[in-house]
Amino acid sequence: MSARDVILGKLRIRLAQGPGRVGAAGVTERIARHERGLVPARGQGDTAHRVALLEQQVQALAGTTQRVKSLDEIPAAIADYLRQQNLPPRLKRAPHPLLRDLPFERTPLLEVSEGRGEGSDLTSLTPVFCAVAETGTLVLQSSAQTPTTLAFLPDNHIAVVKASQVVASYEEAFDLTRQAQGEGRMPRSFNFVTGPSRTADIEQQIQLGAHGPRRLHIILVEDVPL
Repeated sequence: MSARDVILGKLRIRLAQGPGRVGAAGVTERIARHERGLVPARGQGDTAHRVALLEQQVQALAGTTQRVKSLDEIPAAIADYLRQQNLPPRLKRAPHPLLRDLPFERTPLLEVSEGRGEGSDLTSLTPVFCAVAETGTLVLQSSAQTPTTLAFLPDNHIAVVKASQVVASYEEAFDLTRQAQGEGRMPRSFNFVTGPSRTADIEQQIQLGAHGPRRLHIILVEDVPL
Protein backbone atom coordinates (compact mmCIF):
# COMPACT_ATOMS: atom_id res chain seq x y z
CA MET A 1 0.00 0.00 0.00
CA SER A 2 1.37 3.37 -1.02
CA ALA A 3 1.59 6.43 1.22
CA ARG A 4 -1.18 7.99 -0.88
CA ASP A 5 -3.50 5.03 -0.22
CA VAL A 6 -2.78 5.25 3.51
CA ILE A 7 -3.62 8.96 3.64
CA LEU A 8 -6.80 8.59 1.61
CA GLY A 9 -7.86 5.61 3.70
CA LYS A 10 -7.52 7.62 6.89
CA LEU A 11 -9.51 10.48 5.35
CA ARG A 12 -12.33 8.13 4.37
CA ILE A 13 -12.50 6.75 7.90
CA ARG A 14 -12.56 10.20 9.49
CA LEU A 15 -15.19 11.47 7.05
CA ALA A 16 -17.41 8.47 7.69
CA GLN A 17 -17.19 9.11 11.43
CA GLY A 18 -17.92 12.83 11.18
CA PRO A 19 -21.20 14.36 12.42
CA GLY A 20 -24.00 14.60 9.88
CA ARG A 21 -22.48 11.99 7.53
CA VAL A 22 -25.27 10.03 5.95
CA GLY A 23 -23.41 7.92 3.41
CA ALA A 24 -24.26 7.28 -0.23
CA ALA A 25 -27.71 5.87 0.55
CA GLY A 26 -28.57 8.89 2.65
CA VAL A 27 -27.46 11.29 -0.07
CA THR A 28 -29.57 9.46 -2.64
CA GLU A 29 -32.61 9.60 -0.37
CA ARG A 30 -32.09 13.31 0.32
CA ILE A 31 -31.85 14.13 -3.40
CA ALA A 32 -35.02 12.15 -4.11
CA ARG A 33 -36.99 14.28 -1.63
CA HIS A 34 -36.40 17.48 -3.66
CA GLU A 35 -36.54 19.56 -0.52
CA ARG A 36 -37.37 23.22 -0.96
CA GLY A 37 -35.08 25.96 0.23
CA LEU A 38 -36.31 29.47 0.96
CA VAL A 39 -38.58 30.46 -1.95
CA PRO A 40 -39.31 34.21 -2.31
CA ALA A 41 -42.96 35.18 -2.04
CA ARG A 42 -42.73 37.67 -4.91
CA GLY A 43 -43.78 35.22 -7.60
CA GLN A 44 -46.55 33.58 -5.62
CA GLY A 45 -50.10 34.39 -6.68
CA ASP A 46 -52.66 33.62 -9.35
CA THR A 47 -51.98 33.47 -13.07
CA ALA A 48 -52.75 37.15 -13.62
CA HIS A 49 -50.21 38.11 -10.95
CA ARG A 50 -47.51 35.86 -12.39
CA VAL A 51 -48.02 37.13 -15.94
CA ALA A 52 -47.95 40.76 -14.83
CA LEU A 53 -44.80 40.16 -12.79
CA LEU A 54 -43.13 38.41 -15.72
CA GLU A 55 -43.86 41.39 -17.96
CA GLN A 56 -42.55 43.80 -15.33
CA GLN A 57 -39.31 41.88 -14.86
CA VAL A 58 -38.70 41.42 -18.60
CA GLN A 59 -39.21 45.11 -19.32
CA ALA A 60 -36.96 46.10 -16.41
CA LEU A 61 -34.17 44.14 -18.14
CA ALA A 62 -34.56 45.88 -21.53
CA GLY A 63 -36.78 43.18 -23.01
CA THR A 64 -40.16 43.90 -24.57
CA THR A 65 -43.52 42.15 -24.26
CA GLN A 66 -46.77 42.03 -26.18
CA ARG A 67 -50.02 40.32 -25.24
CA VAL A 68 -52.31 38.52 -27.68
CA LYS A 69 -55.60 36.76 -27.04
CA SER A 70 -54.88 33.64 -29.08
CA LEU A 71 -52.18 31.78 -30.98
CA ASP A 72 -53.76 32.86 -34.27
CA GLU A 73 -52.81 36.47 -33.54
CA ILE A 74 -49.08 35.71 -33.32
CA PRO A 75 -48.11 36.09 -37.03
CA ALA A 76 -49.65 39.57 -37.24
CA ALA A 77 -48.03 40.53 -33.93
CA ILE A 78 -44.62 39.43 -35.25
CA ALA A 79 -45.08 41.38 -38.48
CA ASP A 80 -46.00 44.50 -36.48
CA TYR A 81 -43.00 44.10 -34.19
CA LEU A 82 -40.53 43.71 -37.06
CA ARG A 83 -42.00 46.76 -38.77
CA GLN A 84 -41.77 48.86 -35.59
CA GLN A 85 -38.12 47.86 -35.13
CA ASN A 86 -37.36 48.58 -38.80
CA LEU A 87 -36.27 44.97 -39.26
CA PRO A 88 -36.57 42.90 -42.46
CA PRO A 89 -39.76 40.78 -42.61
CA ARG A 90 -37.82 37.53 -42.34
CA LEU A 91 -38.02 34.92 -39.61
CA LYS A 92 -36.39 31.59 -38.73
CA ARG A 93 -38.72 29.52 -36.57
CA ALA A 94 -38.14 26.41 -34.50
CA PRO A 95 -39.53 23.19 -36.03
CA HIS A 96 -42.04 22.88 -33.21
CA PRO A 97 -45.72 21.88 -33.65
CA LEU A 98 -46.90 24.98 -31.78
CA LEU A 99 -45.21 27.26 -34.32
CA ARG A 100 -45.93 25.12 -37.38
CA ASP A 101 -49.66 25.42 -36.74
CA LEU A 102 -49.63 29.23 -36.67
CA PRO A 103 -51.50 30.87 -39.61
CA PHE A 104 -48.52 32.56 -41.25
CA GLU A 105 -50.40 32.49 -44.56
CA ARG A 106 -52.29 35.50 -43.23
CA THR A 107 -49.07 37.54 -43.34
CA PRO A 108 -47.81 36.85 -46.89
CA LEU A 109 -45.17 39.58 -46.73
CA LEU A 110 -43.47 37.82 -43.82
CA GLU A 111 -40.83 35.37 -45.06
CA VAL A 112 -40.72 32.36 -42.73
CA SER A 113 -38.16 29.55 -42.81
CA GLU A 114 -37.61 26.70 -40.38
CA GLY A 115 -34.64 24.93 -38.82
CA ARG A 116 -31.75 25.50 -36.48
CA GLY A 117 -30.19 28.92 -36.09
CA GLU A 118 -27.41 30.00 -38.43
CA GLY A 119 -25.07 32.97 -38.27
CA SER A 120 -26.94 34.65 -41.11
CA ASP A 121 -30.33 34.57 -39.34
CA LEU A 122 -31.40 37.97 -38.08
CA THR A 123 -34.59 37.07 -36.19
CA SER A 124 -35.72 33.81 -34.60
CA LEU A 125 -38.99 32.53 -33.20
CA THR A 126 -39.07 29.87 -30.49
CA PRO A 127 -41.45 28.41 -27.94
CA VAL A 128 -40.36 28.06 -24.31
CA PHE A 129 -40.52 25.21 -21.86
CA CYS A 130 -41.85 27.62 -19.24
CA ALA A 131 -41.17 31.09 -17.85
CA VAL A 132 -40.32 32.13 -14.28
CA ALA A 133 -42.26 35.16 -13.02
CA GLU A 134 -39.93 35.78 -10.08
CA THR A 135 -37.07 36.97 -12.31
CA GLY A 136 -38.62 37.37 -15.77
CA THR A 137 -36.69 34.34 -17.02
CA LEU A 138 -37.37 32.07 -19.98
CA VAL A 139 -36.59 28.39 -19.49
CA LEU A 140 -35.40 26.81 -22.74
CA GLN A 141 -34.70 23.13 -23.25
CA SER A 142 -32.97 21.71 -26.28
CA SER A 143 -34.53 19.08 -28.54
CA ALA A 144 -34.90 18.35 -32.23
CA GLN A 145 -37.95 20.63 -32.17
CA THR A 146 -36.26 23.42 -30.20
CA PRO A 147 -32.67 23.96 -31.42
CA THR A 148 -30.61 25.91 -28.90
CA THR A 149 -28.91 27.93 -31.64
CA LEU A 150 -32.14 29.80 -32.36
CA ALA A 151 -31.99 31.41 -28.91
CA PHE A 152 -28.39 32.60 -29.19
CA LEU A 153 -27.21 33.17 -32.77
CA PRO A 154 -29.81 35.58 -34.25
CA ASP A 155 -29.62 39.23 -33.26
CA ASN A 156 -33.32 39.27 -32.39
CA HIS A 157 -35.15 36.58 -30.42
CA ILE A 158 -38.94 36.38 -30.33
CA ALA A 159 -40.32 33.90 -27.81
CA VAL A 160 -43.89 32.64 -27.50
CA VAL A 161 -45.01 32.23 -23.88
CA LYS A 162 -48.47 31.01 -22.98
CA ALA A 163 -49.93 32.36 -19.75
CA SER A 164 -50.37 28.77 -18.56
CA GLN A 165 -46.60 28.28 -18.85
CA VAL A 166 -45.71 31.06 -16.39
CA VAL A 167 -44.63 29.60 -13.04
CA ALA A 168 -43.71 31.39 -9.85
CA SER A 169 -40.19 30.08 -9.15
CA TYR A 170 -37.25 28.09 -10.45
CA GLU A 171 -38.26 25.23 -8.17
CA GLU A 172 -41.50 24.87 -10.11
CA ALA A 173 -39.58 24.90 -13.39
CA PHE A 174 -37.48 21.96 -12.21
CA ASP A 175 -40.63 20.16 -11.02
CA LEU A 176 -42.05 20.47 -14.54
CA THR A 177 -38.78 19.21 -16.00
CA ARG A 178 -38.91 16.06 -13.85
CA GLN A 179 -42.50 15.49 -14.94
CA ALA A 180 -41.63 15.91 -18.62
CA GLN A 181 -38.27 14.13 -18.71
CA GLY A 182 -38.61 11.57 -15.95
CA GLU A 183 -36.80 11.36 -12.61
CA GLY A 184 -33.04 11.73 -12.92
CA ARG A 185 -33.14 12.83 -16.56
CA MET A 186 -32.39 16.19 -18.14
CA PRO A 187 -32.38 17.57 -21.69
CA ARG A 188 -28.92 17.94 -23.19
CA SER A 189 -29.14 21.72 -22.91
CA PHE A 190 -31.07 23.59 -20.24
CA ASN A 191 -30.85 27.39 -20.51
CA PHE A 192 -32.20 30.25 -18.44
CA VAL A 193 -32.59 33.46 -20.48
CA THR A 194 -33.20 36.66 -18.55
CA GLY A 195 -33.39 39.66 -20.86
CA PRO A 196 -31.24 40.42 -23.90
CA SER A 197 -27.58 39.40 -23.82
CA ARG A 198 -25.39 42.01 -22.16
CA THR A 199 -21.94 42.70 -20.78
CA ALA A 200 -20.13 45.51 -18.95
CA ASP A 201 -16.62 44.18 -19.56
CA ILE A 202 -15.63 47.21 -21.63
CA GLU A 203 -15.16 50.28 -19.39
CA GLN A 204 -18.10 49.13 -17.24
CA GLN A 205 -20.56 50.30 -19.90
CA ILE A 206 -23.55 48.04 -20.56
CA GLN A 207 -23.52 46.69 -24.11
CA LEU A 208 -26.41 44.62 -25.45
CA GLY A 209 -25.93 41.71 -27.81
CA ALA A 210 -22.50 40.71 -26.54
CA HIS A 211 -23.04 36.94 -26.29
CA GLY A 212 -26.46 36.52 -27.86
CA PRO A 213 -29.50 38.50 -29.04
CA ARG A 214 -29.53 42.25 -28.50
CA ARG A 215 -33.34 42.20 -28.56
CA LEU A 216 -35.66 39.85 -26.68
CA HIS A 217 -39.36 40.17 -27.45
CA ILE A 218 -41.92 38.00 -25.66
CA ILE A 219 -45.37 37.39 -27.09
CA LEU A 220 -47.68 36.44 -24.22
CA VAL A 221 -50.67 34.36 -25.23
CA GLU A 222 -53.64 34.63 -22.89
CA ASP A 223 -54.64 30.96 -23.15
CA VAL A 224 -56.17 30.90 -19.67
CA PRO A 225 -58.37 33.47 -17.88
CA LEU A 226 -56.34 36.31 -16.36
